[in-house]
Amino acid sequence: MAVTVRVPAKVNVQLAVGAARPDGFHDLANVFLAVSLFDEVTAAPADTLSITCEGPDADQVPLDRTNLAARAAEILAARAGIEPDVHLHIAKNIPVAGGMAGGSADGAAALLACDALWGLNTPRAELLDICAELGSDVPFSLVGGAALGTGRGELLTPVGAGTFHWVFAVADGGLSTPAVFREFDRLTAGTPVPAPEASPALLAALASGDPDALGAVLANDLQAAALSLRPQLAGTLAAGVDGGALAALVSGSGPTTAFLVADEETAAKVAAALEASGTCRATRIASSPAAGATVLPS
Repeated sequence: MAVTVRVPAKVNVQLAVGAARPDGFHDLANVFLAVSLFDEVTAAPADTLSITCEGPDADQVPLDRTNLAARAAEILAARAGIEPDVHLHIAKNIPVAGGMAGGSADGAAALLACDALWGLNTPRAELLDICAELGSDVPFSLVGGAALGTGRGELLTPVGAGTFHWVFAVADGGLSTPAVFREFDRLTAGTPVPAPEASPALLAALASGDPDALGAVLANDLQAAALSLRPQLAGTLAAGVDGGALAALVSGSGPTTAFLVADEETAAKVAAALEASGTCRATRIASSPAAGATVLPS
């Protein structure tokens, strides 16, 4: 029997970035919010490990063992003392290399799907350990909802969140997360970088469900670096705000841009304005928070 897991994209409503650590990572205060754009990963018995992918930009998804879904299967199988003999099929809807943790989401989904397929019943804490080994954003993809990520983002504390509505503008091409962090380091060289801390005002606004309050405090320390590498994103941000969004920011390391809106009706208007502006390739409408990686009924 095949097992299918649905997993959400994320937006960072606050991304505070500290100075580079000796290991090359950065300490973060990363307020994650899962949104209702989903990938689905199906794990089925096979003679060897293989991956296929369909959906928007599927041709940009690696189908070898560099894919986090494949790595998740390999790590889980190694811990269980079995071979990672599984076919993983990714139905892709989260933008690729877009700052919305699409690859991380697929890793978390594959991990949960393989655990169910192989009947391992791995404890949740161990699954989260594997997620952290896979990447900084992978644990949140498993958990979903809303959470504060500290360390390099992998240490999660759940936080309260009301319902919010979003429009996402998909850019042409992706941005490399390591390249954006390198640009952050270049832009901040020679200046003090404060230790990252979650904003009490932002956490309060998130819990309140008040879009005006949240819009006033959205923050992303990587935005300047993303705009430095892709200056045209400034036009997208301006087009969304001009179209009626309450606030706009680059999602994570970009280049997807996120627009907070008052309600579903406004979301449709902002999406139409963005598409008419010619500053993005496509738009997606979503709400938050969304559940983390979930096994779907067979």
